[in-house]
Amino acid sequence: MQWLLDFMAQGGPVLYWLLALCVLLWSLILDRLWYFYREMPKRNQVIAEQWQQRQRINGWNARKIRAALISQQQQAAEQHLSFIGILIAVCPLMGLLGTVTGMVHVFDVLAITGTGNARAMASGISQATIPTMAGLVVALTGIYFRTRFKRLAQRGVHRLAELLPTD
Repeated sequence: MQWLLDFMAQGGPVLYWLLALCVLLWSLILDRLWYFYREMPKRNQVIAEQWQQRQRINGWNARKIRAALISQQQQAAEQHLSFIGILIAVCPLMGLLGTVTGMVHVFDVLAITGTGNARAMASGISQATIPTMAGLVVALTGIYFRTRFKRLAQRGVHRLAELLPTD
């Protein structure tokens, strides 16, 4: 645990904001994982059972009800995906903000001490590189899961459409 605190201290104050974004992103990712692997199959099955119990599953009214059910399931499946996309875009930008603040720190050290204080300059360089790396890592994992969730949403909605025949 001490290594994490040391890492956060080396990354500077921007890294704490990046950690908050990472926690938020991963809470949304876990929510979507739970939904796609637990909730969506159950919801599809319940909707399909209710559809089969209808008296008429063909005709104009039935087609409109079917389209509404599929649309509702699609909205539920795509919930939070746009916010996940925003977080993916913001994380590298926060990393770049860390780069700028770290370089400002390096320039402050250079202005005060000249080139003689390598330790203080190294601190600024770590503040410049660590947040950028962390922002990119968080964004890359988010990109993977967002792409996967889009595919799972399409697949789940397609399965629901197959479960609701209109004969």
